[in-house]
Amino acid sequence: MVELRVLGQVEVLVGGRPLEIGHARQRCVLAVLLVDANRVVTMDQLLDRVWAERLPHRARQVASNYVSRLRRVLAGHAEIVRLGGGYVLRVDPEAVDLHRFRRLVEQARGQALELLEEAAGLWRGEAFEGVETPWIAGVRESLARERFAADADRVDLALAQGGHAALVAELTERADAHPLDERVTGQLVLALHRSGRQADALSRFHDLRVRLADELGTDPGPELRELYQRILATTRAAGPEVPRQLPAPPELTGRAEQLALLDKALLGTSGTVLITAVAGAGGIGKTWLALHWAHRHADEFPDGQLFADLRGFAPDPPLAPDAVLFGFITALGVAPDRVPTGLDAKAALYRSLVAGRRMLVVLDNAAGAGQVVPLIPGSPTCAVLVTGRHRLASLVDRYGARHLPLDVLTRDEGRALLITRLGADRVAAEPVATDELVDLCGGHPLALSIAVRNAVTHPAITLAEVAGELRQLGLAVLGHTTDPAASLPAVLSWSLRGLTEEQRTAFGLLGIAPGPDITAPAAAALTGLAHNALTALVEASLVEQRPHGRYGMHDLVRDYAATTVLDGDAALARVADFYLHTAHAADVLLDPHRTLVRPGPLTAGVRPLPLPDADSALAWLEAEHANLLATQRVAGALGLHEVVWHLARALDTFHYRRGHRHDALTSWRAALVAADHLPDPTTRIRTHRYVGSACSRCGLLEEATEHLDRALALALRHNETTESAHSHQALTTVWERRQDDRRAYDHARQALALYRTLDQPAWEADGLNSVGWFAARLGDFNTARDHCRAALDLHRRHRHPIGEADTLDSLAFIALRTGDHDQAVDHYRSALALFRSHGNMYEVANTADNLGHAHAALGQHEEAGTIWWTAWELYREQDRDSEAARVRQRLNDLGAPRGGPPSARAR
Repeated sequence: MVELRVLGQVEVLVGGRPLEIGHARQRCVLAVLLVDANRVVTMDQLLDRVWAERLPHRARQVASNYVSRLRRVLAGHAEIVRLGGGYVLRVDPEAVDLHRFRRLVEQARGQALELLEEAAGLWRGEAFEGVETPWIAGVRESLARERFAADADRVDLALAQGGHAALVAELTERADAHPLDERVTGQLVLALHRSGRQADALSRFHDLRVRLADELGTDPGPELRELYQRILATTRAAGPEVPRQLPAPPELTGRAEQLALLDKALLGTSGTVLITAVAGAGGIGKTWLALHWAHRHADEFPDGQLFADLRGFAPDPPLAPDAVLFGFITALGVAPDRVPTGLDAKAALYRSLVAGRRMLVVLDNAAGAGQVVPLIPGSPTCAVLVTGRHRLASLVDRYGARHLPLDVLTRDEGRALLITRLGADRVAAEPVATDELVDLCGGHPLALSIAVRNAVTHPAITLAEVAGELRQLGLAVLGHTTDPAASLPAVLSWSLRGLTEEQRTAFGLLGIAPGPDITAPAAAALTGLAHNALTALVEASLVEQRPHGRYGMHDLVRDYAATTVLDGDAALARVADFYLHTAHAADVLLDPHRTLVRPGPLTAGVRPLPLPDADSALAWLEAEHANLLATQRVAGALGLHEVVWHLARALDTFHYRRGHRHDALTSWRAALVAADHLPDPTTRIRTHRYVGSACSRCGLLEEATEHLDRALALALRHNETTESAHSHQALTTVWERRQDDRRAYDHARQALALYRTLDQPAWEADGLNSVGWFAARLGDFNTARDHCRAALDLHRRHRHPIGEADTLDSLAFIALRTGDHDQAVDHYRSALALFRSHGNMYEVANTADNLGHAHAALGQHEEAGTIWWTAWELYREQDRDSEAARVRQRLNDLGAPRGGPPSARAR
């Protein structure tokens, strides 16, 4: 007896033994002939079905050869004959499993279970296993649909005859493979129900309903919904319970905006369960907010409110979802001995019990999404309010949950909290101390409550005393020896429990990072860890993600983080290296003509931030200014003298251009201390020169002269021509401010003479401009004009735009003094544009001031007033009070309004 099979591997059996039918291509030829057994398959059809568009050489001959070999294999059992330009495989259809399958299904017509079971038994796997062509793939897909339909008819008959127990495993596999098929899910739900597994049956129904809604936007059909209601009725036979599990409502201060957002998120209409996750740091007031809202709207959930403290961050271990579900199910009226075992079974029964009911579920203090997901109802009539220190991003991704971050209280809210605790009269009596307390606690609700705890129980203690103790002792005041929940350090420590060792290390190091905030590249240098450690801390609400790629901590959280660090010196040295080398690269971009003084080699593993151009360098220095100053202070405390000095120098151009005179002086004074520990005498020369220039810009002219004279004397002693030239140049400014133009002119000439020996065109141009400027101030305008024009040519030839702007300012001054006021205006405007384009706001202020004089000389008083307002605003921003007062007086003389120009008042 011969068997020809395609419902599995393509094979031929004779007497139960397989015949060798050759390689895959030859089996494919046989499969094509078997599918159309007893019908003609033309040569063109055969070639297309076996080879598609990749025909072999002499394709017809090859096909004929394959047919000939198959004739020999099938000899005596079936025959292949040439007919009508093709081939026919003549065989009894019952010998071919495919045709026998179709005959059995047709004969059964959904009535005869035994015939369908016999048909199902013919399948040994996927049709045409081991053979693959486009045509085969299409036929295989069609046969899979036939098999699926036949199996569905078979299962219906088997269920009708009570075969549910034996079908559960098969139907579970089929439902998992076809999750959107309502017929299959209905068969499984019925089989589970009849097997006594109501919870699993209801769970399967809810899973399908969610999938249909999410993927197709539809609901299950009426037959499946009717089956679900029948099962649900048996589960609810004891009658529904109405649980009221909310704890007592807490006092809540402020939070009006957050309460309104909860209203919008949890009281709206939706096709899915409404979920809001409130996230924030420990002690920030998440539970207070959630319970206050829940009590305010309890009447809108008439079928009950469920509550669970998941203990995600508490002295005790987190509560397992299995235990929470047991409590919820029994609260909903199911006897304890009838609660199913296993997390999935409990979750399914829970979802069934709350289905269609208007209920609120409050899940407080969640450790993570894994703890929450099994507790989410499947019914859109329910609302879920989750609180936790993690952001629970997967709830947002998977369930469309609303994320509500909770931050600190505003000053007004903090004051209101103290009024609640202490009474309005007591707070009103000490308004300054009240504000200081709110500020010292950073608006942190738990910190404020702990801080005034003694004041609540001891009315004689003043708020000024409380604030003073907090100011002196900081985080230590906010601890508690017997009640961990009333200790801010203890509450914060619970957030570390779910972190990895690396993440805890990163948390501690971020607590000692220099500056008010940090970027991801700087954090990587500090911690030596990948970005995902920082992301995990944001997720845990220990670190705040701020705009423009910056990260920060609440001051109290930062103080606590610092207490967890055992030794952070190496980390601080790494981040200092990151800031230093990036700042150095920025400084080179801002002023490429400066003497290049490289910092030491980079620490292994530290990567400075790449800065493509001067604009990005200026933007980075602006954004990181506070951190860079803090880094210099930290480096000084650690004895990193090279870092201290090089940071001062890397910031010098930026400080000058932005008018940060006092920051520059502080920075260089720190560098002067560091220079005493460095071996290179040139470093000390430079430092005295830079300190002198910084003193000069701050109006400390005597001190400036002393430092610059010292720099010049050291430079001469060590034959440092470059430093001698720079020191003479710096002294010109000091003597100008000391109103001795003749002495300034002498230093300018000496600087120029030295610059000309150094083959540095930009410096020579600076020297020419300086000589020209002081010649003009002394009334020698021909000499002034010649030197300044030569300087302008050099600056332009060597692309030194700041030097060009300086020289244009000098030429404008010469034009103004010689009566060519129009040319003065033109030169000043050109200089102003160059200074602005390179971010040199210090000189923008000076040149704007000068341009006003040129306009005034032309009688253009409105233009003079407008540009003087600009100068006045910049002088004020740069704390240049005497210059601002001088310009303000000129504006008064013009009759300008006291409040400034309309544009200034609008800003």
